[in-house]
Amino acid sequence: MGDALRDRLSDRGSIPLRSIYGTSRKDSIYAAFREFFLLSLLLVDIRKFFADTESDGDRMKKTLLNRKKQNKKADYYDYNLVAVIVLLVCFGLVMLYSTSSYMAEVNYGNDMFYFKKQALISAACLIGALFISKILDYHILLPFTTALYVASLILMGLVRTPLGHSSHGATRWLYIGPINFQPAELAKIAVIIMMAYMIGKMGRKVKTLKSCMILGLPGAGLALAAYILTDNLSTAMIILGITVGMVFVAHPDMRPFIAVAAAGVILIVIGVLFLVATTRDSDSFRVMRVLVWLQPEKYSDEGGYQTLQALYAIGSGGLFGRGLGNSIQKLGSVPEAQNDMIFSIICEELGIFGGIFVLALFGYLLYRLFFIAQNAPDLFGSLIVTGIFIHIALQVILNIAVVLNLMPNTGVTLPFISYGGTSIVFLMLEMAIALSVARQIKFQE
Repeated sequence: MGDALRDRLSDRGSIPLRSIYGTSRKDSIYAAFREFFLLSLLLVDIRKFFADTESDGDRMKKTLLNRKKQNKKADYYDYNLVAVIVLLVCFGLVMLYSTSSYMAEVNYGNDMFYFKKQALISAACLIGALFISKILDYHILLPFTTALYVASLILMGLVRTPLGHSSHGATRWLYIGPINFQPAELAKIAVIIMMAYMIGKMGRKVKTLKSCMILGLPGAGLALAAYILTDNLSTAMIILGITVGMVFVAHPDMRPFIAVAAAGVILIVIGVLFLVATTRDSDSFRVMRVLVWLQPEKYSDEGGYQTLQALYAIGSGGLFGRGLGNSIQKLGSVPEAQNDMIFSIICEELGIFGGIFVLALFGYLLYRLFFIAQNAPDLFGSLIVTGIFIHIALQVILNIAVVLNLMPNTGVTLPFISYGGTSIVFLMLEMAIALSVARQIKFQE
């Protein structure tokens, strides 16, 4: 029966057992031991293979865990920048109430008229900036670079339509339903993003003169539009300053910029001297601003009064000031003190010490922006934060220079401190972008 079964299996293509174990008992035992030995070796190899595979898997798991831990440690959020923004906003609100309460009570019957509006806008914008910086990646701005640039031009053009609104003799505001804002403020953000995008695209070509001229076109276009469409020379100067500053940072050689700056200063000095020598009066309010700047006592009725009162406020403050809320010049002597002249009231109430404290806050804010720009994960992020740095620095310098009568009045507000809803909205938007860049900074252990 066994032979018949073996033959049947053999007929089906199976290997005969006889061919494996041999014909004799001795050969069968030898073959069995040999197969057992080979099978043992095979089992050892298989066990070793799975052991090695398991150790590789363990190593892979450890690597992934280490990377996750490293990523958790590398995720960075600049709470120092958040802290200095909160300090500036809170300090600004305190000084805004102190500066504006008397005139708000006189004009509106509510001493908190300016304070309430600014506090609500500031709180909402601060929360919004933190939320945006936590959930959005700043690279989302790349596809909208051109659209944002064109939108800023269109919005500034709408100022010349019935949607435009005049205030204090200037048509710079846009009223769309319940919302009113200055579209020129959006142009500052638009030029920062456009310049960052174009410089990143050009790469090493940025060092050529042709590239520098091409880079200057978007900024010059927005600056010209801000001047012509909104009659806002100060914003045009800031937009042009941001453009030149970003090209200067990206260019490897600073000598051409120094030469152009020196030539520009010489031409300005010559122009001012010529103006003083040939002009005693003018219908142009910009020419009068230059004359008022040079001789505020002589032209006190044409605009020098505000400058003189601001200087009196700073001088009367002394080293530590009259005390918070004890300003005399804010009682109508300094017109619109809560706007671009608020620094003079700070110096009157808190003295030179208060002025230095404000400058220290802005210095630390600029330091944090510099730190983020230096450690940004890519060139686009670094250039965006650089543009924000230049914008804030320019506004602070121009505002304080005007208050100290070191340059003609331009109407530039002091960031985070002066009254103005549009200004705080777009400043917080810039801070949100800077924090978004900071969130992607990775530090190696």
